[in-house]
Amino acid sequence: MEPTTSPRYRGSMFTGIVEEMGQVTEIAPVQTDWGPGVQLTIAADIVLEGSGLGASIAVNGCCLTLVDQGRDDQGRGWWTTHVSTETLDRTVIGSLAPGSPVNLERPMQLGDRLGGHIVLGHVDGTGEVLSAAPDLRVRAPIEMMKYLVEKGSVTVDGISLTAFGLTEDSFQVAVIPHTAEVTTLGSKGPGAQVNLEFDVLAKHIERLMPPSITAV
Repeated sequence: MEPTTSPRYRGSMFTGIVEEMGQVTEIAPVQTDWGPGVQLTIAADIVLEGSGLGASIAVNGCCLTLVDQGRDDQGRGWWTTHVSTETLDRTVIGSLAPGSPVNLERPMQLGDRLGGHIVLGHVDGTGEVLSAAPDLRVRAPIEMMKYLVEKGSVTVDGISLTAFGLTEDSFQVAVIPHTAEVTTLGSKGPGAQVNLEFDVLAKHIERLMPPSITAV
């Protein structure tokens, strides 16, 4: 969602396999090149390995840019990122507060196994949890449901999941105990808001399809 500071990290891809659950430690207003926004500071360790200035890290499925990093007095890693007003408006990142857990993932590297599915970190919209894990049901924007098929892939807060039980405006996913334990989905109850990203291949196919011709 954010512009990067280095061409090396543009066009990052993720897999939807969360590497680490970090924690927001500080939120502060910041003025950026693209206007006012906020600076998030997130405690983490695993995703900082091999990540330098300008690196992309997915936060609850939203691709953000590392602008600073370090370690606290206890040796715990931290990193900061700037989030634009547009990103705050279009995702649930704006609802985070100090202490909020977040799902974190580094971009794939060439040659990595694709354990989930192709995820860009470009959030399509937000959804609302209707029923909690393990039988998680999420209400989604109706206009986005056309990109979802039975047993197709969907990303919920950065987690690659398989959708089923589709309705006009909702879908269901089965959350195994391990996923509930190592991601934020285990704590999402009815009414919680989540970031959603739908299959990019479906969106490309739609773009390539010729416009419908209405018979006269």
